[in-house]
Amino acid sequence: MKKRDIGANTFVYPMPVTLLGTLVSGKANFMALGWLSRVNANPPMIGVAVGRHHLTCAGIAETGTFSINVPGEEMMEVTDYCGMVSGEKEDKSGIFEIFYGRLKTAPMIEECSLCMECRLAKTMEFPANTLFIGEIVASYSEEKYLSDNRPDITKMHPLLLTMPDNRYWKVGECAGKAWGEGRGFRKG
Repeated sequence: MKKRDIGANTFVYPMPVTLLGTLVSGKANFMALGWLSRVNANPPMIGVAVGRHHLTCAGIAETGTFSINVPGEEMMEVTDYCGMVSGEKEDKSGIFEIFYGRLKTAPMIEECSLCMECRLAKTMEFPANTLFIGEIVASYSEEKYLSDNRPDITKMHPLLLTMPDNRYWKVGECAGKAWGEGRGFRKG
């Protein structure tokens, strides 16, 4: 098989679908977000890339905090809505049942299976986006989404996103154990 050039604007498949929460002028706001990744183990840190035109940027700058909320597949419609409608035009504060944790300024969503409360650690500017790196101060879930006190993807039913085709996907079956499957590999 011969590889062919498919261009530079390619995305890593798949991306998690999340709802990024902020307070803007004292009001909770949420946007759909797929551009995020853990960036440090200890202290635990996560990076989120947000287009500078989003109201969310102002909220993170205002409070120095944000939340990451993981919706299940049953929340696809409302999650997509939060990605289509700007908080500058629509008040999204009443869409979800909201709670606050230790930081008191990072709104989190009760309906989501996993919520992470983050304190802003660093900001990096890029041509179209701002990368916010936050220290995860606390994470919240419910017993029904956990196995061995850890989030269980088979119980959470998170959404995944592929781009540039802009499609949502469900998680499939387990393919193997990381840091275990390679033990039997023998070179050549």
